[in-house]
Amino acid sequence: MFKRMWDRIVRQGTITILVPAGKSMTFGSGLPKVTIRLRDRAAWFALGLHPDLRLGELYMNGRLVVEEGDIADLLAILMSNLANVRPPLVLRSARGLRQAARRLTQHNPMSRAKAHVAHHYDLSGRLYDLFLDADRQYSCAYFAEPDESLEEAQIAKKRHIAAKLYLHRPGLRVLDIGSGWGGLALDLARDCDAKVLGVTLSEAQIALAKERAAKAGLAESCRFELADYRALAGTFDRVVSVGMLEHVGVPYYPAYFERLRDLLKDDGVALVHTIGRSGGPGVTNPWISKYIFPGGYTPALSEMLPAIERSGLIVTDVEVLRLHYAETLKDWRTRFRSHWREAAALYDERFCRMWDFYLAGAEKGFRHDGLVVFQVQLARRVAALPITRDYMLESERTMRFAGVEEMPRRSRAA
Repeated sequence: MFKRMWDRIVRQGTITILVPAGKSMTFGSGLPKVTIRLRDRAAWFALGLHPDLRLGELYMNGRLVVEEGDIADLLAILMSNLANVRPPLVLRSARGLRQAARRLTQHNPMSRAKAHVAHHYDLSGRLYDLFLDADRQYSCAYFAEPDESLEEAQIAKKRHIAAKLYLHRPGLRVLDIGSGWGGLALDLARDCDAKVLGVTLSEAQIALAKERAAKAGLAESCRFELADYRALAGTFDRVVSVGMLEHVGVPYYPAYFERLRDLLKDDGVALVHTIGRSGGPGVTNPWISKYIFPGGYTPALSEMLPAIERSGLIVTDVEVLRLHYAETLKDWRTRFRSHWREAAALYDERFCRMWDFYLAGAEKGFRHDGLVVFQVQLARRVAALPITRDYMLESERTMRFAGVEEMPRRSRAA
């Protein structure tokens, strides 16, 4: 059964599997070439019966070892081939069961949301310093030029978002839902003269964000609160949400977008930046759901737009960023692997393999498995924004942002 399944999946690229009895099996042909060793017979059966979950578990637990190539190569071969064949029955059955249980796995009421956030975002800040840029931007960067550094691309991302918010006059009230460690909110306050409120459910993030605001002398113009967006009062000129919708869950989209509408003033504008699916509704990978983002789900536009339409909000602009996150994740993983010892000292080797699998799998998901990033601009009134996109382009070209007059450029000799 195992051999038939892998023969059916692997056509391009070569995977050789070494098993405890000293035997080996080779599937596919051509490059890349990967050799993996399964350390025990139980690993063989686990991988055959539930590959979506067990592949990651076997790797992080050291029961699957990559002896030639890299775990990212293995994932690239599997994802790129699965995109072109009908998945085997065992995969279709498992995904069908997860589809039936979507409402349960995406259960994210206020009582559980904080615990879901803490699982991932309340890890040691020192961990994130090992692979993120200095501003701790933990979302898709924007590579306006192919040779930009991660730092440049993250500044470009924030500038790109700010341009879409149409901050055309000083003193606009901005709400940042899921404000993370505060980087975007601080830049909007400093460089766009906005009055910003950032909210997050992560205690570790809120502590650092408040500290950063105080050090920057922005504590009055940029405030941070440990709060759920559903519990906020008042209205804002602008609302921005970066990398937060992935934690909401489809059953909560009507309430999310209705709350967004209620938080906006009549002439308000919102920008939702989220990982999404280009191929229609799906299900969250069980390994990601169990170990990385409990309760998480990346939506298709067809799941977002009905809830937006029913909320009374108007879609004023949609942009799809395709390979930007793949490049971001590639940089993150390179940096993480270069600091493997420090990460292992913070946690352990198993954690490092888990994080390595997460970063590698996410990158390959954007290259081979239909993941993209949506930036959806919304308004309450049809006349809230200029009637052409020129204002975005002009603002992005001229805006002083992230404390610099122009985009920093790395040395060509570097």
